Amino acid sequence: MTPAAPRDLVVTQATLADWPVISAWAAAEGWNPGLSDGPAFFAQDPEGFFLGRLGGEPVSAISVVNHGADYAFLGCYLVRPDLRGQGHGLTTWKTALAHAGSRTVGLDGVVAQQDNYRQSGFRLAHRTVRYTGAAPESATPAGVRPAGPADLAALTAYDSACHPADRPRFLAEWLTGPGHRAVVREDGGRLTGYGVIRPGHDSLRIGPLFADTADDARALFAALTEDSAGREVAIDVPEPNAAGVALAEEAGLRPSFETARMYTGPVRGYAGDRVFGVTTLELG
Repeated sequence: MTPAAPRDLVVTQATLADWPVISAWAAAEGWNPGLSDGPAFFAQDPEGFFLGRLGGEPVSAISVVNHGADYAFLGCYLVRPDLRGQGHGLTTWKTALAHAGSRTVGLDGVVAQQDNYRQSGFRLAHRTVRYTGAAPESATPAGVRPAGPADLAALTAYDSACHPADRPRFLAEWLTGPGHRAVVREDGGRLTGYGVIRPGHDSLRIGPLFADTADDARALFAALTEDSAGREVAIDVPEPNAAGVALAEEAGLRPSFETARMYTGPVRGYAGDRVFGVTTLELG
């Protein structure tokens, strides 16, 4: 049988109704997507998701999600295994990347694709390592409480200091998504960090874990895992944050997967020392 040529591929914007297909492919790759990520992802940029189809059948996917006027993030780059090596991924990539316009584009690239990303103009910023393992016994420390609707403005401002772009639409959905549990830590009424835990296909996922100090991060981690002792949990830690690496190791978690944060150009400065756990590898 003659394989379909890339010219037969039709790339169009995906909708939220297409998300189960993309999520299932990601799960099959072992990426462990969250069970209810779709609504928050599409809230940030509903026009930033793409599917390639042959004869109407989905065969490739990618997201290029715009975060304001200067920054976009690329993720969900997938091709059905039986159709790889035929140019469908590259065609989908080129079509979708135009959505970013002149923005700097970031991504968290898997090891196998990093050379290809370099050839497309992406440059390494740092490694990110996924730590996984059984959640330890823990209890919620003093100063940590569940996040509520009244916290949204403060959390949005805190999040913006820890990320290369503002993302209020995403955050409003992420904090309240089905199965998502968000906690905050305060000191004298001042927010010193927050975190979210959510169910994934293979384990619970922690992200983000943003905090002023290692003690704040440790307290938030304990609160997030309080009801999950013994269950598999995963957190993606930027390698430059040595305190974040130490926190994961102290909790008994071990490296299981790595990616490279890469950018095509400059990004807005942010407090990388507060990023103990990346929000999501798909949107940054």
